[in-house]
Amino acid sequence: MGDGSWPTHERRWASDTIPANTILSATTSPGAEYNSAEEFVEVTLDLQDDDTIILRSVEPATVINVDEGSDTSVSASRSPTTRSSSNRLRQFSQELKAEAVAKARQFSQELKAELRKFSWGNGHASQTVNGFDSALAARALRKQRAQLDRTRSGAHKALRGLRFISNNKANAWEEVENKFNKLAKDGYLFRSDFAQCIGMKDSKEFALEMFDALSRRRRLKVEKISKDELYEYWSQITDQSFDSRLQIFFDMVDKNEDGRITEAEVKEIIMLSASANKLSRLKEQAEEYAALTMEELDPERLGYIELWQLETLLLQKDTYLSYSQALSYTSQALSQNLQGLRKKGRIRRISTKLVYYLEENWKRIWVVSLWIMVMIGLFTWKFFQYKQKSAFKVMGYCLLTAKGAAETLKFNMALILMPVCRNTITWLRSTKLGLFVPFDDNINFHKTIAAAISIGVILHVGNHIACDFPRLISSSNYKYKKFLKNDFGSPKPTYIDLVKGTEGVTGVLMVIFMAIAFTLATRWFRRNLIKLPKPFDRITGFNAFWYSHHLFVIVYVLLIIHGEFLYLVHIWYRRTTWMYLAVPVLLYAGERILRFFRSGFSTVRLLKVAIYPGGVLTLQMSKPPQFRYKSGQYMFVQCPAVSPFEWHPFSITSAPGDDYLSVHIRQLGDWTQALKRLFSEVCEPPVAGKSGLLRADEATKKSLPKLLIDGPYGAPAQDYSKYDVLLLVGLGIGATPFISILKDLLNNIVKMEEQADSVSDTSKASDVSVASSNESTTPNRVPSKRKKTLKTTNAYFYWVTREQGSFDWFKGVMNEVAELDQRGVIEMHNYLTSVYEEGDARSALITMVQALNHAKNGVDIVSGTRVRTHFARPKWKNVLSKLSSKHCNARIGVFYCGAPVLAKELSKLCYELNQKGSTKFEFHKEHF
Repeated sequence: MGDGSWPTHERRWASDTIPANTILSATTSPGAEYNSAEEFVEVTLDLQDDDTIILRSVEPATVINVDEGSDTSVSASRSPTTRSSSNRLRQFSQELKAEAVAKARQFSQELKAELRKFSWGNGHASQTVNGFDSALAARALRKQRAQLDRTRSGAHKALRGLRFISNNKANAWEEVENKFNKLAKDGYLFRSDFAQCIGMKDSKEFALEMFDALSRRRRLKVEKISKDELYEYWSQITDQSFDSRLQIFFDMVDKNEDGRITEAEVKEIIMLSASANKLSRLKEQAEEYAALTMEELDPERLGYIELWQLETLLLQKDTYLSYSQALSYTSQALSQNLQGLRKKGRIRRISTKLVYYLEENWKRIWVVSLWIMVMIGLFTWKFFQYKQKSAFKVMGYCLLTAKGAAETLKFNMALILMPVCRNTITWLRSTKLGLFVPFDDNINFHKTIAAAISIGVILHVGNHIACDFPRLISSSNYKYKKFLKNDFGSPKPTYIDLVKGTEGVTGVLMVIFMAIAFTLATRWFRRNLIKLPKPFDRITGFNAFWYSHHLFVIVYVLLIIHGEFLYLVHIWYRRTTWMYLAVPVLLYAGERILRFFRSGFSTVRLLKVAIYPGGVLTLQMSKPPQFRYKSGQYMFVQCPAVSPFEWHPFSITSAPGDDYLSVHIRQLGDWTQALKRLFSEVCEPPVAGKSGLLRADEATKKSLPKLLIDGPYGAPAQDYSKYDVLLLVGLGIGATPFISILKDLLNNIVKMEEQADSVSDTSKASDVSVASSNESTTPNRVPSKRKKTLKTTNAYFYWVTREQGSFDWFKGVMNEVAELDQRGVIEMHNYLTSVYEEGDARSALITMVQALNHAKNGVDIVSGTRVRTHFARPKWKNVLSKLSSKHCNARIGVFYCGAPVLAKELSKLCYELNQKGSTKFEFHKEHF
């Protein structure tokens, strides 16, 4: 006490053997031999599994009545918890109670002696002691209330929390045992291998702290353990008891084993949890969040927190997490799904699936069916037409098949240009024709036609080279002169003559160029999935796809020449190749010319450039006067400094009402990497307090690169306004199409509120005018022409990303929506997959700090916005089921942009839920 510090109020008696989790409230009493006027304190002890007693609180005792041999200790302020504890104590032996009370008396005397010594050495000690006693009393009262609040439901929630092992399978120990056998040396597992052995390889630091905590429980500090000891550790880690898991977590923080957690220890565990979940920014602010935690849990300012306070925060975190909760729905709404639970016969199930498939795909079905029928018709027409020719007598059915395939090739080579006439498609999808034709599938249809062309080339070229040409050169002179001389001339050509002729050379060149273009357009080459050694790596990637696709300019020239030098057709108007190609080629050429002039007609001035974490480049530019677009659409961007020929599509992230255009570009391919490098060189270093590199072009010392834009072009998301409810799902950079929609919705909400206010003001003015003037025969009326009411009543935005820094991309938009959407039209959910799911011990403290910080400051610690960040991945079945129950009879548009795997899952869920209830889901996936 000489240094002025308080003594440690804790004692352990290893000889006591008392069942676990038993609270003993013993009031120190001098018995009959003490004067009742003396001051005493009430000491609350916690009897632990390891046969020790830990002091939990010390508070003044106002009424003392303990007789020798009495079974109870009665306090004036006895609570229900104390009475229940006393009832539990009755089953213990009289000797054990007497020993515990005696030890409590002894400790009370020691404590009073220490306090007297301190008061003699300090003139203000009495005031300090009284303040300390009051703080202890206040904490004891809070503890009693916390114990009363721990209901069965709270305990049930707790069982799902603080899991050290997320996927605890039935044979989990067998897997751990197998790993032990592989990692053990001389029958012992070293501390450094503990994380890998129990399946926490990615959280090694966290696992080592847990190892040390479990070792401290056994009063050991070891570097290696046996298999039996590992099994003991494993049993404690996977214990189903929440109290047991909570104690392990507490012991991980409480390294000095004094039963208390200080602010420094809280900071350390926050940094450990942040490291395990790859949250670098959270580590930088660990001190701030540790202070926040202590402020909440230690209002008495004792400088430490105890086990029960940590438990209270864990069990009551849902109170703090009331912001941005998961979708709620009433039990009455669940009745609509009951019809989907009834058993159906096999025929009924098949017919239901068939009907649903037709409902979902009827546009695609009729278009593809019409296309196939046209090809069959053309093939059949040419087949029978050439059957009437004399060449059939020599060349046989090989000639008929080749010519039938050639007719379908001419048709498909013309048709394949139509889906990539983007301006035409954008215009057509806004007409009545958009109700019958799936223009959003234009790229898929383009690929399907390409597949048909490949088949046609194989049939046409294969039959010529391998069948009818050999028949021609092997035919007798008699047959040749009789049936083929008028077509092929005299003398009879050789095989080389046929190949090196105009038809043969153009045909071979077309096959070569088309093979190159088709191969480099496949997913493996276009997305760099095939890794080739240098210098062959240049033939993979988007650049190779882009440039090789332009070989088709040469292919079309060769095709027209090829069609003009046919052996068996001599009348010019029967050479129909140019007729097939004329309109599509002119239309496509017109589109390219329009793009060229439109992109250079209005200069685009860069306003801001930002480079965010995750390799995302944000470009904000001036909006050309004639550039009008809808939310969800995209535009093409070209940077001549990178490539004067390449145009790349990017979703527009600004709203139509904004006076600027913005795009977010992620560094994925060679072009985007070059673009980011270019802007990194001209951008200035980041300024403190700002994320990314933000500079207006006027203020930047170096001139910003020139940009050209072309668009806008139609996309599925632009039709969002025709749905009652929206579910917008974006993975990573896939959130970009929906940011514009959210901003547009927000702008519409603000306008509607302003319009409602103006209508109200006009009505009031009208009433005043009518009341004050008798001359007016008709009151002022609100103009009949009003803006159309917004059909969309609710929007739910789910953004799933792997990196914490990704939330910087749209931080401003999310904060703006959270602030201005007073009616709750838009509900936003952020999901960070790098963090372990809620309930995992590695993210438990982060969840608590997240809840506390938002409750106090209104800001999420992970995203830095007012939108709550959830951990792990969403349970999509629950999300869609709750939407279905909450919005009965609604038409819900599900828009998705991201990896194809999740698209299949969402599409399947929409299909399943559409069969169960009256709510209808329509799934749309973004295509570029």
